Amino acid sequence: MASFRLSRASRSLLRPSPSSSVSILSSLPSSSTTITNPHFSNHFTRFSPLFPNYENSRDHFRISKENLSFLSNFSPGIAWISTSSGVADRSSKGDQQHSSSGNNKNVVEVPSWIDVYLPRGIQPYAKLARLDKPIGTWLLAWPCMWSITLAATPGHLPDFKMMALFGCGALLLRGAGCTINDLLDRDIDTMVERTKLRPVASGLLTPFQGICFLGFQLLLGLGILLQLNNYSRVLGASSLLLVFSYPLMKRFTFWPQAYLGLTFNWGALLGWSAVKGSLDPAIVFPLYFSGVFWTLVYDTIYAHQDKEDDMKVGVKSTALRFGDSTKEWIAGFGIACISSLALSGFNADIGWPYYAFLAAASGHLAWQIRTVNLTCRADCNRKFVSNKWFGALVFSGILFGRVFS
Repeated sequence: MASFRLSRASRSLLRPSPSSSVSILSSLPSSSTTITNPHFSNHFTRFSPLFPNYENSRDHFRISKENLSFLSNFSPGIAWISTSSGVADRSSKGDQQHSSSGNNKNVVEVPSWIDVYLPRGIQPYAKLARLDKPIGTWLLAWPCMWSITLAATPGHLPDFKMMALFGCGALLLRGAGCTINDLLDRDIDTMVERTKLRPVASGLLTPFQGICFLGFQLLLGLGILLQLNNYSRVLGASSLLLVFSYPLMKRFTFWPQAYLGLTFNWGALLGWSAVKGSLDPAIVFPLYFSGVFWTLVYDTIYAHQDKEDDMKVGVKSTALRFGDSTKEWIAGFGIACISSLALSGFNADIGWPYYAFLAAASGHLAWQIRTVNLTCRADCNRKFVSNKWFGALVFSGILFGRVFS
């Protein structure tokens, strides 16, 4: 009995009371406290130049008294809380009020699957490649899939191995493009609400780390390119000039979206050449320019999210160039896109299902242009993301049209 009482007494002494826990918390300094893992830094000291700098960035996990209340709003129990002003890279119905006030001292970024499942040292690189935002990969991959399927033998399915290669290539090239963009725009991104928490702009990754990651992405992309024929290798390598120069266009012209269209739809040329070993201008050029016009539609809508910040920073876009006439302009681009797709299919002697799906894709594009609210960031983002379904409709039309031709 004596030993039992002694053990109970010792446990009560070792177990902290609620009051003691409160006193410990209250003794912390009022400024935010950074949670670090000393064991992590000890094991990877030799490779520290390649690991993110959580200490000096604005995007790492911070806890302060004024931010603790935010944690209860998130079911996963994980949130990235920053003390910088602005909003995270997500839109809401009240985003206009947030961006106009400029007085928000707490930025809460809802965690993605990257924050939940990937190791901490890899997370900034995954965000730099936008792995948590796959819409860019879809928009880059669809013209490739259109072209590969259009190049298939009539009555046969497309080359699925080639489609898989181009799918991986789209993921890598899109990530490399985002890395180049963030490296060149790191000073601009800090002044734009939607982009100020990106890894390089926030200081979580250094430019050296970004360049190393870019080299890794390009090396993997080279491995995919070398599996194609010689004609396609040269054609694919030539696209790098567009990829590297695109981020600079917004500084010199109001038409960076057109330049993005030339870059993003290069796969319409490359997919055909990978299957055929050459280009058929009557088929692939209308297909390529249809993608360029399509990009002018969706990326002009996307650019309306940043038009206020772009004016402050001094960069250009079609959203600023068109202004209140945006819907008339993108309606014209939409008509040119559908007309070019119809011409490409006609020259390829594709079957009738293609035109049925093309009519559905036309309806989807018309719905975007007619209903988009260009003053609402959230709606612009929704319409932009919906373009993956436009790409899927065109692909389905080419697939069924080729099989039944």
